[in-house]
Order: sequence, then C-alpha cells, then structure tokens
Amino acid sequence: MALVTSRLSDTLTEKARSKLGIRFGRFTVAAIAAFATTEVVLTICAGPLGLTATWASLTSWFSGALVSYVLSRWAWKRKGRPSLLKETLPFWVVSAMVVAILTVATKFGYHSAGWMHLGGAERVLYVDAVYGTANIGTFLLRFLFFHYVLFAASVVKDPPGAAEEALASADPGPEPFARAAEPDSAVEDDEDDEDEDFER
Repeated sequence: MALVTSRLSDTLTEKARSKLGIRFGRFTVAAIAAFATTEVVLTICAGPLGLTATWASLTSWFSGALVSYVLSRWAWKRKGRPSLLKETLPFWVVSAMVVAILTVATKFGYHSAGWMHLGGAERVLYVDAVYGTANIGTFLLRFLFFHYVLFAASVVKDPPGAAEEALASADPGPEPFARAAEPDSAVEDDEDDEDEDFER
C-alpha cells in the first residue's frame, strides 16, 4: 500500500511540475479570484441592491469575467496588446456562453428559493450555492478551451527534430575511432612495404 501511495504521489508531483500542471495551477488561481469576485458582487446585487435575477447574474458575471480575462493572460504568460480576433473576441464569446449557463442557474436559484420559502440570509446563501455549483461546472471546460485553443500559441513546444539534432551533436559516433585507426593502418602498410623491399 505504501508503494502504491508513493508511486501515486510521484506521478502527481511530476504532473504538477509539467507545463500543463503549471498552467492548470495558474488558471485555478485565476478562477478562484474570478469566482470570489462574482460571489461578492452577486451577494451585493441579490441582497442590499435587490436586483432581479437577470441583472444580478449579468453584473456579477461581468465583474468576474474582467478578473478572469486579466488573470488568464497572466496564467498563460500573454504580454502586450491582445489580438482582437484571435484572443479578445473568442474569450468573450466563451464568456457569453458561460453567462447563459450562470443566468439559468441563478434563475433556478431564485425560483427554487421561493418554492422552499427561503428568505433573508438563507435565500442569499442558497442562491450563492446554486450559482457557485454552476460556475465550478464550467471551470474545466474553460480551462480546456483556453489551453488547447485560445492560448495554445503560448504553450512553447520544441521544434520538430530538435531531440534528434541534440542527440546527433552529443554523440560523436564511430568516426573518431575510425580516424584514430587510420594512421595506425597507414603505418602498418608502410612497414609491410619496407619489409618487402628489404627482403628483395
């Protein structure tokens, strides 16, 4: 059992140190920050401000999306001005799909809270819980899209044949030995010729 646990721990450590693991860890930080922002804004909108489900969801989503966009660029080490068509627009299209899911989840939270006759802090916490569950559900899908599509250019890969070239440059091969043997064979041939001349 200890051996299995050790191997599992080593595997997880190796995965965490890989490029994918590092990106996932950074995106997790970004997602947590965005999630915290949406939850705080949603609590304010649903509680003190008393906004409707649609406006509360849209306001909290937009606040979290801004945080997510900035920190996602940090997670994939994107610098400089973002490309409108290749980065900014696809990000907000995906975010729009996410907000559609979150809006439905928020409306469900509002209606189901009414069915259960929840009020006050219980109602707000329940809506937060429903919204948070839907947000977590979109987390993995967003990461996969960002890593393999949106920010794929940030994932640096070795050029084709780099490994082979490195091995070829590091491996001297048989040539040095062949070159080292050539003078010896040449000397032996010269000695044989001298012996033949002497005998004659």
